[in-house]
Amino acid sequence: MISIVVADDQMMVRQSFRAVLDAQADMRVAGEAENGLAAIELCARQAPDVVLMDVRMPELDGLEAARRILAAGGATRVLMLTTFDIDEYVYGALRAGASGFLLKDAPLDDLVTAVRVVAAGNALFAPTVTRRLIGQFATRAPLGDAGKRLAELTARETEVLRLVASGLSNVEIAAELVIAEQTAKTHVSRVLTKLGVRDRAQAVVTAYESGLVVPGAG
Repeated sequence: MISIVVADDQMMVRQSFRAVLDAQADMRVAGEAENGLAAIELCARQAPDVVLMDVRMPELDGLEAARRILAAGGATRVLMLTTFDIDEYVYGALRAGASGFLLKDAPLDDLVTAVRVVAAGNALFAPTVTRRLIGQFATRAPLGDAGKRLAELTARETEVLRLVASGLSNVEIAAELVIAEQTAKTHVSRVLTKLGVRDRAQAVVTAYESGLVVPGAG
């Protein structure tokens, strides 16, 4: 059973999401929060698997709330809710450790799928949306030790990271490199371990910050 916290300052949005998620046999909404501070407190009590976090909320915005929740070191994963007019906040959320984001006007079926994807430990990385955002804003972020961490990868692992940053799934990576799907999965797992990141979204951020992938290319 996937436990979920819904954090949004609009009651109608929270209730709509709750109704859809609670209707799923494998999901349970553990609580709702109307602002970032309430979300942090609720997550500390409930330790949900996934938090649906709106970016713009009173008291404390979703971006800072996500940072604090993830910094606590628990197993909770954050799925940001956003619109295109706040793209830069989404990139900040990914750098802070969020597992991805969903557009607030996306179909409700996409919401259910997104929760399952994130709860399973994967990143919600849609090449038509996330890739563009990361590419647009990665150049504004400090490089840090991204390049140094990338040097730990083998040539094959570097190529796998490049493909992950292009939005390819394990199946697509396997087809591109003409290898077995399980081999592709193993390569991706090793890339995440060597980079010291929690999921594919974080790996993509590293790929852009290190200069391996050029923003806007492709």
